Amino acid sequence: MKIGILGSGNLGRVLGAGFREQGHTVMLGSRDPNKAEVRQWVGQDSGALAGTFEQTAQFGELVVLATLGRAAEKAIALARPANLAGKTVIDTTNPIADAPPVDGVLVFTTGPNESLGERVQAAAPEARVVKAFNSVGAARMIHPKYEQGPPTMFLCGNHMAAKRQVEGVIRSFGWEPFDCGSLIASRALEPLCMLWCIPGFRQNQWTHAFKLLTK
Repeated sequence: MKIGILGSGNLGRVLGAGFREQGHTVMLGSRDPNKAEVRQWVGQDSGALAGTFEQTAQFGELVVLATLGRAAEKAIALARPANLAGKTVIDTTNPIADAPPVDGVLVFTTGPNESLGERVQAAAPEARVVKAFNSVGAARMIHPKYEQGPPTMFLCGNHMAAKRQVEGVIRSFGWEPFDCGSLIASRALEPLCMLWCIPGFRQNQWTHAFKLLTK
């Protein structure tokens, strides 16, 4: 497939490498496709491309939103929502404020009865937004290894076919997917980022992941 990744930071490059490992062609979208880290990433792999947000949204058959949360809606505007219409968009973003954590707890820009995932869907109303890959650090995104088995990747979205597609991506990256329902569940999934970061900020522990246990 052609994968478009909106966001050229560490997360975008890690997920892009994961898709490239599977043989997909990947375009990394950036406000400045010629900046050094983007050109370096592209130069390492003949199947890796770079473009503007608009070019990347046009290119991708599946699109990943991997910007900072506070830049997500602007990135969609630059990508142009029409270019995302009918496409699965994996929303990895969290509404993290530009403020230091308080006793290890991140400050969010959203309240308890709203989510960035819902805002992303509103900004691209014809896209099939699926919230996923927002509850663990980039270093553990691809093929995480734990003695207890594959960790759980929670997801949610309003489009069943899009969720099934994203579940396939999740499994291919070494995770066990768990569908939490419609996109309103982003209100619960985004705070998992807060929870995941607490051991990191308080104890410098950044190697964990969540596991849902059932019987």
